[in-house]
Amino acid sequence: MRSSAGVLVTGRERTFGDDEIIVSKTDTRGVITYANDVFCRVSAYDEAELVGRPHNVVRHPDMPRCLFKLLWNTLQAGSEIFVVVDNLAKDGANYWVLAHVTPTFGPGGAIVGYHSNRRAPRRGAIAEVAPLYAALLAEERRHTSPTEAMAASMSMLEQALAGRQQTYDEMVWEIVNRAEGQL
Repeated sequence: MRSSAGVLVTGRERTFGDDEIIVSKTDTRGVITYANDVFCRVSAYDEAELVGRPHNVVRHPDMPRCLFKLLWNTLQAGSEIFVVVDNLAKDGANYWVLAHVTPTFGPGGAIVGYHSNRRAPRRGAIAEVAPLYAALLAEERRHTSPTEAMAASMSMLEQALAGRQQTYDEMVWEIVNRAEGQL
């Protein structure tokens, strides 16, 4: 399987240290304007290959699109979001992150870009989100129309959250805290 960027998925997983933080900044269209050394190393891209490209260059094809719609809707509304994401490196390896993405505001209060800090999530958090993500992705793949696929998976996500009586952020924090032994 290949990603939208043409990267062949290898099935090898890459990790990074608990003390490391992947950092990137984008403009309002999601085009990368800054990538730190950890991002470059873990993604196997060098800085020149990342800066100027859409952030979805690292989008893994097994990630449900509805999560990115949720992310963009949240950011464009001026709010931050925490999301567990499976990314795809240039060499085809995947790497999981717990991303904290925030809008960056200019002097007049308008959103001028976005900033993301990403840490390595615990294995338990990945194991807990993976079945939900697989179900959302399966729902998306049942539809030939991208619009219908997105609507169907978003509806499924909303139903899952309603069943938990949580927002997506609340679900992520519960999962992360449980995986870290804090619940």
